Amino acid sequence: MHFFVNHSPLSIPNRVIPKNIVSLVPSQTELLFYLGLDKEVKGITKFCIHPPEWRHSKTIVGGTKKIHLETIKQLAPDLIIANKEENEQTQTEAASHIAPVWVTDIDDLHNACTMILELGAICKTIQKAEQLVLQIQQQFAQLRPIQPMLNTAYFIWNNPLMVAASNTFINAMLLQCGFKNVFENFNRYPEVTAEQIKAAQPQLILLSSEPYPFREKHVHYFQTLVPAALVLQVDGEMFSWYGSRLLKSAPYFQALIQQLQKNR
Repeated sequence: MHFFVNHSPLSIPNRVIPKNIVSLVPSQTELLFYLGLDKEVKGITKFCIHPPEWRHSKTIVGGTKKIHLETIKQLAPDLIIANKEENEQTQTEAASHIAPVWVTDIDDLHNACTMILELGAICKTIQKAEQLVLQIQQQFAQLRPIQPMLNTAYFIWNNPLMVAASNTFINAMLLQCGFKNVFENFNRYPEVTAEQIKAAQPQLILLSSEPYPFREKHVHYFQTLVPAALVLQVDGEMFSWYGSRLLKSAPYFQALIQQLQKNR
């Protein structure tokens, strides 16, 4: 689902190409770069780490959860890109009084591809967007999930312990790999206890590199907690970024699956 806050797509005058774009979403910032919109993007967040050169050439407008409205206003944007999950609703609504805010809500691969095409249409880079989506779809079509499915827990935060559960893009990526989420009966990003983790009996525990940077010491903790499970650190961008990063996700998943198959 993708929508404009307090605007319709037609509120961008004559659907002209946006000349001053502010992106509040790291994965979509990387997508804008991939689509060749270097000149058009004026502002990004401090968490927009790809491409690295944009951190020096673009204006930083705050974080994903706390944007600086006055800084955005000074950039005179004609399009602001936000995400329902990553950005605060009150802030995106406030930003909509500065310029049209396009809000994305991505929970699976289909929605991600639709978003890429829509952004390509909005920014008049539809050919590049179509080529990107075709490549992504071809790569995921070639992905061979592990069989039988592995009962898996995917952790995104420590203290409190939080997992990615149902209705998340991460969960959709887990399913692409053949990983059955042991917390699929929970919604979004619940806190879980050590007792719940042990009771869920995951065969595989994945510790994401973001938003919390799990380290080797955490691997030891989970291994002690669930001795029968295989505990691995994984690249969180591959599981949670839904823009052009998806070009790298399917090959990454396949390599991970092959690693797991060797351990069986």
